[in-house]
Amino acid sequence: MALILLLMIGGLITLVAGAEFLVRGASRLAAALGISPLIIGLTIVAFGTSSPELAVSVQSALGGQADVAIGNVVGSNIFNVLFILGASALITPLIVAQQLVRFDVPLMIGVSIGVWLFALNGYVERWEGALLFAGIVAYTVFLGVQSHRERNAAVIAEYETEYRLKRPFSWLQGLLDTGMAGGGLALLVVGARWFVDGAVGAAEAFGVSELVIGLTIVAAGTSLPEVATSIVAALRGERDIAVGNVVGSNIFNILAVLGLTALVAPGSGVPVSTNALWLDMPFMIVVAIACLPIFFTGYLIARWEGILFLGYYGMYTLFLILNSIHYPNLMEYRNLFLLFAIPLTVITIGLSVAREMRERREAMRRSENALRDGIGAERNGG
Repeated sequence: MALILLLMIGGLITLVAGAEFLVRGASRLAAALGISPLIIGLTIVAFGTSSPELAVSVQSALGGQADVAIGNVVGSNIFNVLFILGASALITPLIVAQQLVRFDVPLMIGVSIGVWLFALNGYVERWEGALLFAGIVAYTVFLGVQSHRERNAAVIAEYETEYRLKRPFSWLQGLLDTGMAGGGLALLVVGARWFVDGAVGAAEAFGVSELVIGLTIVAAGTSLPEVATSIVAALRGERDIAVGNVVGSNIFNILAVLGLTALVAPGSGVPVSTNALWLDMPFMIVVAIACLPIFFTGYLIARWEGILFLGYYGMYTLFLILNSIHYPNLMEYRNLFLLFAIPLTVITIGLSVAREMRERREAMRRSENALRDGIGAERNGG
């Protein structure tokens, strides 16, 4: 047990160090290349921090632990939104880029629904895995084109000042920044592996099921790179990286991690258990959909919304624990959750959306009145 505890502590320390190196190196590369930090967060940082999920899910599928493979992806996506964005928003309110609301979050919702539809027959089959993996290739190409369009002097000037970069940018500096980002990524992967090994060993000692292990300990453990990276990015003021990392990681988890897992899994694909199909995957979809109105209200994730996210994750985790120990009053807990938490959230988000729409109409009305007054003054002066 002492070795397990040492693995977990060592993993956490390694994760924090790796996150700092990755965020700093990736941000400096964004500055040098004139690429927006949102694109960096959606690609390099998001894909890099999702590499533990890829390694664990593929290894689990090859080892015949399908519940761990599926639970890792679904649990990580739930954890990313509810816990990571919640914790990051508690540190500082997170500004959400319009591109996320218009394209990336709807894409996250779409692929979440799509993979659930694929799994309705009890499997994510090999051809479906190939289709998912083709999706991540297309998404990466799209972001590459987008980053080329966003290359501009304003971004370069902002990051030159923030990171004290000198012009012309030297290849040596570029190699050092790439090495810093790569070293940080390596530390993240090693730290996550240590933590997961320790946590799974502890969970198995208590007789917890593979699906619950995948949905909680493995999912949280492989998401620790995203936790460390997003929180460090929020502390450093890199809010686009903090939010883009979560959304990009969720898209990558479904398209790349689950797609590749289905491709390499023995048999016809990855089997999906009934619990995962009718409880955890629908909850993943609900969580993804919940992002859209919350992101839409002022393009800001406020602290109270962060508290809401964290509260939801706590209730979901408690439900999984109670279910795993066959708690006799589980249905009463579920009904309590449905009767109070969900309606309260719907009403709160609805009021926020209504307030945001009203503020926008008032702003438009003030703008029209100012324009009308200006035209009237010009005519009177004429």
